[in-house]
Amino acid sequence: MFSLGSWLPALPGLAWGWALLDALLQGLVGACAVSVLCSLLKVYLYIQCVNNPERQAEKEAIAAQWPLLEPLHVLVLTGVLALVGSRVAALVVLEFSLRAVSTVLSLGKGAHSSQLYLLCQYSLGCGVSCGLSFLLEGAPHRSWNLALAAGLAGLLALHARRLARHVCALYGLHSRARYCGVCILLLAAGHGIPRLLRNALALTFHPIAPLECLVSPLWGWAGPSVPAVAPQCCVLAEESRQSTGRGLVFRTVVVRMGGLFILLLTVGRWTDILHIFVSFLGELWCLLSSGVLLESCWRQ
Repeated sequence: MFSLGSWLPALPGLAWGWALLDALLQGLVGACAVSVLCSLLKVYLYIQCVNNPERQAEKEAIAAQWPLLEPLHVLVLTGVLALVGSRVAALVVLEFSLRAVSTVLSLGKGAHSSQLYLLCQYSLGCGVSCGLSFLLEGAPHRSWNLALAAGLAGLLALHARRLARHVCALYGLHSRARYCGVCILLLAAGHGIPRLLRNALALTFHPIAPLECLVSPLWGWAGPSVPAVAPQCCVLAEESRQSTGRGLVFRTVVVRMGGLFILLLTVGRWTDILHIFVSFLGELWCLLSSGVLLESCWRQ
């Protein structure tokens, strides 16, 4: 039931139009979550480069990113997440959750990798988007709730992007002069940004058992979803741990989506196959738009 469409007379295609609007709003919330992640990681990497004289070239590369890239990134990712159905989005989140756990365990207890934060961009967007779809399914004011969520997410993403621009432009001066409250706070607590991101991502990807409960009804599985994806995740965890170049990262994405494609050929629908191709494009777009940050993570 769509709260806005229910007030209008029943017209052919009207329900489809409101469904498309809701899908776009869900995709916008997921894209804004990815934007916040990238902005905070950009702030962290820039601060690390400022404090290291040997990384001045990386600092200039991060600060010189195309200003219109971030709005374009949000726009494209919104369209991709709106096209991907909840079935495939939930499967992508489940696969990445298992792979992330395996990667963290292979890195060692307490270890973390900034590269992993960038590799989870598309999965984070899928998690937020399909999570909203499940939470608001059958809600009497679904469209209004999604509009409110999109507004709040857009405001948060805008402030995070402004923070990143402020840091790239003035952090070097303000951290020395000590008269900017924001830069002083980052100077004292900027090293805690990875912990903040890790805790936020853990809230999104940690509940694998609830994800299993969400994925199984969508696919009609009684429980073999984790066994079907887990072998692929164990192999990819080792690849992710050893990935130190762009080619290996893109190869990992191809293998991941190829594995999900083969799985969907056996238990999926034709629309799921199409959504996997869209997901592949979304993964590539996220990696290409954050190429400078990935280079900085590899050199860190």
